[in-house]
Amino acid sequence: MDDKKQESLQQTKSVVADLEKKIEIKKLKDNINPPKKKLPQAPFPTKVYALGGLEEVGKNTYCIEYNDEIIMIDAGVKFPDATQLGVSAVIPDFSYLVENNKKLKGLFITHGHEDHIGGIPYLLQQVEVPVIYAPALAAALIRDRLKEYKLQNKTVVKEYVENDVYATKNFTIQFAAVNHSIPDAFGIHIQTPNGAIFSTGDYKFDWTPLGHDANVQRLASWGNDGIELLMADSTNAEVEGYTIGERKVIQNIDTHFLKSKGRIIIASFASNVHRLQHIIELANKYGRRILVIGRSIERIIKIIRQMGHLNINDKMFIKANEIDNFPKNQIMILCTGSQGEPMAALSRISRMEHQTIKIIPGDTVIMSSSPIPGNRADVENVINKLTKIGANVIENSTENKIHTSGHASQEEQKLLFTLLKPRCFMPMHGEYRMLKIHGETATKVNVKPHNVFVVANGDQIELHNGASQVGKRVPAEAVFIDGKDMTGKASNVIRERNILSKDGLMAVIISIDSQANKLSAPPRIVSRGSFYVRDSGNVIAESINIVTNAVQEVLNSQKPTFGAIKNSIKESLSPFIFRYKRRNPLIIPVILNKKIEVK
Repeated sequence: MDDKKQESLQQTKSVVADLEKKIEIKKLKDNINPPKKKLPQAPFPTKVYALGGLEEVGKNTYCIEYNDEIIMIDAGVKFPDATQLGVSAVIPDFSYLVENNKKLKGLFITHGHEDHIGGIPYLLQQVEVPVIYAPALAAALIRDRLKEYKLQNKTVVKEYVENDVYATKNFTIQFAAVNHSIPDAFGIHIQTPNGAIFSTGDYKFDWTPLGHDANVQRLASWGNDGIELLMADSTNAEVEGYTIGERKVIQNIDTHFLKSKGRIIIASFASNVHRLQHIIELANKYGRRILVIGRSIERIIKIIRQMGHLNINDKMFIKANEIDNFPKNQIMILCTGSQGEPMAALSRISRMEHQTIKIIPGDTVIMSSSPIPGNRADVENVINKLTKIGANVIENSTENKIHTSGHASQEEQKLLFTLLKPRCFMPMHGEYRMLKIHGETATKVNVKPHNVFVVANGDQIELHNGASQVGKRVPAEAVFIDGKDMTGKASNVIRERNILSKDGLMAVIISIDSQANKLSAPPRIVSRGSFYVRDSGNVIAESINIVTNAVQEVLNSQKPTFGAIKNSIKESLSPFIFRYKRRNPLIIPVILNKKIEVK
């Protein structure tokens, strides 16, 4: 081990040693694995698999199965990227749960972010979930969403607190508070016949948190008892060091409130509830009226106010048409658009298209976020436009930290390994490179390389009497949601839409003589968005020949059908077009004269 790695490990051990003194747990020499409680031999393996959340950031959905029981951890949604035209959401494939619905005992939620709870309405359309266990804020958000989709009677939403314990025939489920960017975030401990599993949810170690403390004592206690498999958040696996605490960010934003002489406009993630809470409290501290713009932020603020997380007088909140009733230095606008989303409030303000909010000299815009990979250009575009029309834009930077992550960086990940001392590790919640690097980090903190499972959605990890292996796959393809479709059955439509956007369309029109069972005229080829017909005479001519021969071959058979004719056109023409044009257009056969004797 090189000096740098040795120093890093020693720092982690030092942190653990200090914690052990504070929480009065027995120090284990050199952090080697403690003696494990010997379990009776289990007749069946415990199977662990993800329906979403691996090799991606989003749609976190994990399952733990033993014989005739399944419990779920989270049921998230993923939002479409710029290439997924017409897609409103991406959800996991729930078909395995549909087939094994009788085994499902419950859904346990780690916290209330959309990538962990947003898939629930879609899940309930296909699967009977007897009960959803969720912490208070997540439960409120879930109930609100079920009401929106008129699904209140589909399941029972039960709130849990940290000291609750739930048990089925084969599982015992417990909880430990963790730090994250939203109140009521928990890791989940599942005791199975083949040992204990711990799933972190989203977490970090924040020693000066704005919310509750992480229950380090409970984590260490579970580590002493033995963890067979750790499933841990990999979002910041590539980031060295420690994640900056949220309190420091709020202190820096406070400085900008103090300096600003005009209106303050703040764009932040609607999901960063702690940030929203304390920004609103800063506005109250400095006597600024609060205007909230953006459906997602309005929804979360309404719910956290109802739950008592925000004790701000109603009169501090104003409507857009009241903004001119107050001096400029008594206004704060909290809005969506921190990622440069075209239809978000801040983007419309930057284009001077917002109905009521126009940038004026003296406005300070605070971008309390960091661009998600792929969004940097959109964010820069918004910042440039805001600057051009007179705003003073403040971005997050190394010198000016006005944003921090809600996820653990490498040293915090090492601390978790040292506390829990898992035998096996499955990195989750991250792109492939994040999972891989997280797995490498595990091997530096006493997890053996052959016990690190960097797997894909659908891969089952089987734990059985101290042994572990990758077993069979379950269906886990992405399912695309189009508009109000709740089942994902529109996935084929969306795939066709993507083909059209990329490769265009070819219509093949044929006319058949129903008496003679032959073509009554040469086929006609129409191309739209695939290639320029006038410059492709040879390709069109050869396409006509290919279609003619393919159709005639089917007509010469004993029982030609419309389906057989259409398939013959697609199967013969598609490889030819790709060979010459490097395109895979959507091919639509059109058959005229329905008197043909086909079925």
